Amino acid sequence: MTVILADTGVLVALLDRREKFHAWAVEQTQTLHPPLLLCEAVLAELLFLVADLPGGRAAVSHNLHHGNWRLHFSLGAERERVFSLLEIYADQPMSLADGCLVRMAELNAGASVFTLDRHFRVYRKNRRQHIPLIAPDEI
Repeated sequence: MTVILADTGVLVALLDRREKFHAWAVEQTQTLHPPLLLCEAVLAELLFLVADLPGGRAAVSHNLHHGNWRLHFSLGAERERVFSLLEIYADQPMSLADGCLVRMAELNAGASVFTLDRHFRVYRKNRRQHIPLIAPDEI
């Protein structure tokens, strides 16, 4: 089973039909096997961004409760490496959520990041390794 790490933007696109990549994101999830793994930083960004979306927070809660999405990271345990990544990619700039997802990719060999963020084309795991992405060609 392939491990899929979910970034904030793609989760917003899944929940909000007005988003440019909504149809693409929905289409992708039809071929992915749950759960999508996320970190607390992604969850925090997501809840903020869907706060005004009718049913947005309820949809997040539903996906977590039913195992479609799963929190799968401890920033407390991985703080040192995540903050190292934030320094390495300060010129991008890398968000906390991005740093956590890169670290999650390092910890889960073969994982792919499901994202709309073009910075993931620049980020590397373990210093030199490309991170497999599930992303639209135009990002």
